[in-house]
Order: sequence, then structure tokens, then C-alpha cells
Amino acid sequence: MKTTQEILAAAKNAVPQLLTLTAEEKNSALLAMADALEQATAEILAANALDMEAARGHISEVMLDRLALTEGRIADMAKGIREVVALPDPVGRVIAENTLPNGLQVQRISVPMGVIAIIYESRPNVTSDAAALALKAGSACVLRGGKEAYRSAHAIVTALQRGLAAVGLPETAVNLIEDTTRQSATDMMQAVGYIDLLIPRGGAGLIRSCVENALVPCIQTGTGICHIYVDDSADLEKALNIIENAKMSRPSVCNAAEVCLVHKAVAAEFLPKLKARLTDPKHPHPAQLRLDERALAIIDGVAATEEDFDTEFLDYVLAVKVVDSTADAIAHIGAHSTHHSDAIITENDTAAQLFTRLVDSAAVYVNASTRFTDGGQFGLGCEMGISTQKLHARGPMGLEELTTYKYVVKGSGQIR
Repeated sequence: MKTTQEILAAAKNAVPQLLTLTAEEKNSALLAMADALEQATAEILAANALDMEAARGHISEVMLDRLALTEGRIADMAKGIREVVALPDPVGRVIAENTLPNGLQVQRISVPMGVIAIIYESRPNVTSDAAALALKAGSACVLRGGKEAYRSAHAIVTALQRGLAAVGLPETAVNLIEDTTRQSATDMMQAVGYIDLLIPRGGAGLIRSCVENALVPCIQTGTGICHIYVDDSADLEKALNIIENAKMSRPSVCNAAEVCLVHKAVAAEFLPKLKARLTDPKHPHPAQLRLDERALAIIDGVAATEEDFDTEFLDYVLAVKVVDSTADAIAHIGAHSTHHSDAIITENDTAAQLFTRLVDSAAVYVNASTRFTDGGQFGLGCEMGISTQKLHARGPMGLEELTTYKYVVKGSGQIR
């Protein structure tokens, strides 16, 4: 087994060759990686079956769905890589330029990060997404998945490395950490001189650990306590459709709704409809509503605790609270949001403008599902994660957010 240090050193050594690549060469490599991924479908599925067997009974059904791979999901992973090929090359772009009074020509030019590291959990598709985006952005990547998905990730990385080798690029442009203990995550967080950007993709515990322990530059991503506020002017049918999509379509992802706030003026009409829609026993996965005191006075359900409004359930559970006004909804979101994605359902332009101005989240929606917070849905291609901080990236992290810049200054002999 290679040590984490050996893998990090190999990734760093691959960077100089990656810096020389043209857009055409990177695209050729990506196409080869996509082909190799599809060609390895049988071995990836076999590895995933072993992961699924080992995880069953130890993680929830929702998390098992995140771990599971099918031929269709592998085909989608390859399709995602090919979609990155179609995106503009983010490297070498002149972001700004000007000529100073002394004749110096100053350009700010986008350049690769160098080595991008990603710590993520039981989502094998992140492996190919991250590798494709990092390569297109001109960087080597170091991947550290959850132990539940190690066999799957290893099979995927092996296939991607075959694609790289087929076009003459170093296999160490894409790397998988072999140590699945917590020590390897700590080693990555403290790998000064080897990792230029660390991106944790996972639950609140992983994000907190990175923020508290990382000595390398780190992006906070992912934790999503996403709110949907139903205003007193809302089209209630529209609200039901949006909430059902945001909560029920895939509750295990970070852009799923976790809290529903309802204006007191429509609560008596809306909450029974919400209960009927989400908790119907005929639904494949009926939801559980956790209700504050005012909501409980209108419909039956589980009494919510204070903690429920600060929980990313990642399951078929929705916390519900009745509020007095749009201002109260905004105040609640300000106190409990993780600044990921929050939505208002309203037909009142003034309320919509107030909400979008005062809610401080990476994505703020008016009359749309929070499930759209996604690089592909925003036209960025597959993403590296959703940044919930403000520097240097915010929201879906596509190619542009995976580069940095440097100044190139051209003179004709000027001295200061």
C-alpha cells in the first residue's frame, strides 16, 4: 500500500507536465478517460457490489442509494466527463489587462491551482466528476473517498488512469488515497507544500474537521440546511409541487429542503395539503413532518425540537414552522441557515425582492426548487461541490472556481 505522503508527492510531480497541456490535449485525455470508464463497467459494478454488501445494515437506505452504481449511472459518469470536454478551457484566460502610464502592460491571467485534493464520502460518482474537472483546470487531483465506497472508487480511478496512460499522460494526474482511516484525512489537511486547494464534500462533521484542522487552503462545501418559505401570497399548488420536489426527489443530497416555513395567514389551508402530499402512505417513501407548536395546532405530526431546525436530515424528514411575516422567515433563515440554498414561494414582487436581498446564501430562489443548485443545472458542467463560504468561490464550483490567477507584466526596460 502506498502511503499518503507518497501519493501526494506523486501528484505534485505530475503538475509540471500538466501545465504544458493545450486545451486539445486535455480534451483528448478526458475523452480517453470517459471511454475507459465505460469499458470498465463490469469491474466497477463488481467492486460496487462488494461495497454495497459490506455497507448494508451499517448505513441508511438513503445512503445506500448514494453508494449504489448501475450501468446507467456509470454511463452518466462518462457522459459527465464528455460534457466537461465541451466547456471552454479555463486556463490562460485574460481576466483583466491595462497599460500603466509608464508603459508597463499588466495582465491578470487564469492559471491552474496545481494539486487539488478532495475528501468525500460514499458517492462514487464524485470520483469521476472531480478527476475530470481537475484535469480540465490543469491540475492534478488527490481523491480520498469514504471507506464504504473504497472498492468502487479504486475501480473507477484505475479505469481513469488507463485513459490517461492511453494518451501518454502520467497516471498520477489522478490519485486515490489508499489509507481509509481518519489519519489520511488529517495528513491531507496538513499537507503544506503538496496540496494547493482542499475541498471537503460531506456532512457537517467532515466540514467542521477541515475548517478546524486544515493548514492548507480549504473550501467549505456541502452542508445544506435548505429552507423553503411559503409566503401569504403564494400559489399553494405551486408551493406543494416545489416542496415535494425539493424534499422528496432525492433527500440525501445537500440541495434538498430540510425546513419549511409557512406564513400564518395561509398555514390553516396549506399545512393539511402539505401533510396529504408528503405523508401519503401510498408514496414510496412517506415523509415525517416535525412540527413546531403552531403547526401542531393545525395538523397531527411529530413535535419538533429546537435541534430539528439545525439538522441536515438527508432523509425523508421535514421540519415545519409557522411564522408571522416574511421578515420573520428571513430572520429564522439568518439564524439557522448554512448559507447553501433557500427559497421563497410568493406572488408578491416586494416580498421576493426583500427575500433575495436579505437572505445571505449561495443560491436564493424565487418560486423554484432548491434542487437546482448544481453545476450541471447552472450550465457549469459537473461540479466539484457547492461552496457555502464567500472566498474564493461561492455556490457550484465549476472550472473557473478551480483556477487561480497570476499577473504577467511586460515592459521595455522600465525601472522603479
